[in-house]
Amino acid sequence: MSGNDHHDEERDNGVPAPRTDTGEVIGVRKGMFGANNGGDTSGYGGLVRTVTLPGATSRPYGGWFDEVADELEGALEEQDLLPATAIEKTVVDRGELTFHIAREHLVRVARTLRDDPALRFELCTGVSGVHFLGDKGRELHAVYHLRSLTHGRLIRLEVSAPDSDPHIPSLVAVYPTNDWHERETYDFFGLVFDGHPALTRIMMPDDWQGFPQRKDYPLGGIAVEYKGAQIPAPDQRRSYS
Repeated sequence: MSGNDHHDEERDNGVPAPRTDTGEVIGVRKGMFGANNGGDTSGYGGLVRTVTLPGATSRPYGGWFDEVADELEGALEEQDLLPATAIEKTVVDRGELTFHIAREHLVRVARTLRDDPALRFELCTGVSGVHFLGDKGRELHAVYHLRSLTHGRLIRLEVSAPDSDPHIPSLVAVYPTNDWHERETYDFFGLVFDGHPALTRIMMPDDWQGFPQRKDYPLGGIAVEYKGAQIPAPDQRRSYS
């Protein structure tokens, strides 16, 4: 199924198109809404499902996806950079084209996508952080959405780093609008964007400990009185998966 066919299926059904490959299994979750320490009355406690990241897609990708991939690979070769060195995998999933980029080549790839006349992805609408505890050795992900105003196209770049070395090059020099987006991602996920002009917290207090949107961040909190009842702090309540 081509990238355009994926778009058609999503538009017709109103739901994302199903994935067509087994992908990369990074974990297993049990239950959904029920407590995982007993007392489950929801009926969902027996669910078991895998946590899967989409795997690499084989050619042809479909529609203009192949044009973009061909042009990017050719432009990197002209710079004496093997595409397979910079692009770890290419994924077409649910109507979106994503290039997974080795972090040491992120800046060059982004600048190529911006400046090559056949690509012209002039706008980066921001960077989002993701924390996959089960994705060992690449637990932290940064996802960039690039838009070509010239060609009317949208693609994604994804870069990963381990918890033990959470460094990714800053793209502020290529896309200045990423300034505050990188600060926010650093603030909540602890991704360090090397080369950022002023990488400081943007939402949390400067002396805040930890990164609140990581999956292993403790809930903490304080008890609250409500209508005469004492509501326990979040980390003391019944646990849900």
